[in-house]
Amino acid sequence: MKKRTSLLRAAAAIALAACLAGCSGFAGAGRDFTTAEGYSQPAAEANAPVDSLPYRAMWVSYLEWQNFDFSSAEAFTAAAGQLMDNCKALGLNTVIAQVRPFGDALYQSALFPWSHLITGTQGQDPGYDPLAILVEQAHARGLLLEAWINPYRIRLTDSMPDNLAPDGVAAAHPDWVKEAAGGLWLDPASPNVRDYIVQGVAEIVQNYDVDGIHFDDYFYPTTEESFDADAYAAAGTSLSLADWRRENVNALVQAAYSQVKDLRPEVAFGISPQGNNDNNYNGQYSDVALWMSTPGYVDYVMPQVYWGYNYTLQSGSDRFAFRNVVSQWLAMPRDPSVHLAFGLGAYRVGDGDGSSTESGEWQSGHNLADMVQTLKDLGADGYGLYRYDSLFASAWPELAAAERAALTAIGGGG
Repeated sequence: MKKRTSLLRAAAAIALAACLAGCSGFAGAGRDFTTAEGYSQPAAEANAPVDSLPYRAMWVSYLEWQNFDFSSAEAFTAAAGQLMDNCKALGLNTVIAQVRPFGDALYQSALFPWSHLITGTQGQDPGYDPLAILVEQAHARGLLLEAWINPYRIRLTDSMPDNLAPDGVAAAHPDWVKEAAGGLWLDPASPNVRDYIVQGVAEIVQNYDVDGIHFDDYFYPTTEESFDADAYAAAGTSLSLADWRRENVNALVQAAYSQVKDLRPEVAFGISPQGNNDNNYNGQYSDVALWMSTPGYVDYVMPQVYWGYNYTLQSGSDRFAFRNVVSQWLAMPRDPSVHLAFGLGAYRVGDGDGSSTESGEWQSGHNLADMVQTLKDLGADGYGLYRYDSLFASAWPELAAAERAALTAIGGGG
């Protein structure tokens, strides 16, 4: 990855300042914020631009962070270094680290409180910056580090996170927040919310030498009409409710992509939608086909194809069997600028995928390596493994070790 020049840093700082100034009234409830510029780490010279490499990625989620050692900067650095070593040994080239899981941050932020995953208390400063350490440890090993963001989610359930920071967005702007599925979510229909999320993207890209910004598959949390009935009525649109919701998500995706490219064009912007694209379109109002076929939305899409070769529905349909669903995605129209990689379900190892005709493939010790080879043969642009603990802290340690050995034997599949 190319180093940022001083000119680019200055331009990024100006752009972020302007963005923050136009935050539609957002205020940090009196917090004395400082930027994270002091935490920035230079990128490793050996890193190639993201778009020149097939993805060989590992997702590291909030579930990993729940068991990670955050007790001190030294302890976190050691744990992060071991994580990067393990990913490197598998032949991977990218780590996708979840750094904003619940409207909170694993980095110094002027917009989001510190994550409860670090200290146990949302908003409590740990005294060091985990994202800066992750970037440093990844780049020291020639790995790319992408910052994974959940754009809308504030609270997954009424106890996750247990207590929200008193100066977080839910307290500062309750009118931006809606309840759904037992949790709290930023309102996708609100232009103020879109501005806020995009500002958060800009903050990361400006202050950290990340190699990518990664959105996951959580967009609209419900199909209930009551979720945003008032906003839909006020919009006075001729669009159907579903199309209007899709336009709201499209606007966020397009704005986030543009912000990344305005600040640092070499940084990748990608999204990992569900493997079932019908669910994306009709359940979460995510028009992935548009993003893939039209420039200006994403650099890559990595659908979560978490089914095995022999997966069948109770109806007997094999539509989502691995080769079939991958072929469906590869057949979709795609702009030449957009890469298509695939998320693989490492968490299925040992447990299976719930197929009506379970074949034992997830107990073979080499299913992931087989899938990686299939993707290579079919011309896909790489893969991501969900998730780290499934291969390095598995309830099936012997199977996980066999899967790791099989992946290592093919050099990560690149």
